[in-house]
Amino acid sequence: MRVVAIIQARMGSTRLPGKVMKDLCGDTVLARVVHRTRRAQLLDEVVIATTIKPADDVITRECERLGVACFRGDEADVLDRYYQCALEYKADAVVRVTSDCPLIDPELIDQHVDRLLTRWNEVDFVTNMLRQTYPLGLAVEALPTDVLARMKRMSQTDELKEHVTTLAYMQPDLFQIENVVYDSDLSYMRWTVDTAEDLEVVRLIVNHFGHDKFRWTEILPLLEKYPEWMQINQHVVQKIVG
Repeated sequence: MRVVAIIQARMGSTRLPGKVMKDLCGDTVLARVVHRTRRAQLLDEVVIATTIKPADDVITRECERLGVACFRGDEADVLDRYYQCALEYKADAVVRVTSDCPLIDPELIDQHVDRLLTRWNEVDFVTNMLRQTYPLGLAVEALPTDVLARMKRMSQTDELKEHVTTLAYMQPDLFQIENVVYDSDLSYMRWTVDTAEDLEVVRLIVNHFGHDKFRWTEILPLLEKYPEWMQINQHVVQKIVG
């Protein structure tokens, strides 16, 4: 069983252009995502899926620097980009991580993969986003490649192709979904990087630890100690994607 994490990344983000290459305490945002994802124990490989646009050449160079595999595909049809990447790297199962999540947690990734592999013949899709209880910025999805292929066949509109797993959230009855939930609802916390304010918050967190090997739960007492940090990006409205 070959499990591949695919991290989607591009330079053309609208609210914070080039965010994946922004400095995050001495390394790029993308590098932080890669380093933390790589520490998951149940992954066989980590791949960056970017676009064929010349503006994203910088991402391929960053992948070379990091020694991580890179796949290039369609910018608009992200679902096809993911699927073709999965085929290229012979994935039996895919873990979806996004490049705006530099605090992504390797143990949380492993939790999703373990649930998928343990219930391989019973579950199509494991996610912590169907009913969000984790802080924004810890999104993980895991699914067999053949389920990804089914999503691709059934997703005929531009809206469904623009994001990888939108179909599962719009029509959950079509899939056997395992939802990963936390003990309490922390979805009001914003740890993703989509704006300059978001980046400021994440920089404060990483700078405090001085490294990126901390667990996500270690951030919680830190924010209790410095509640003003959460006020920095509290006004930011999350874009709805699937």
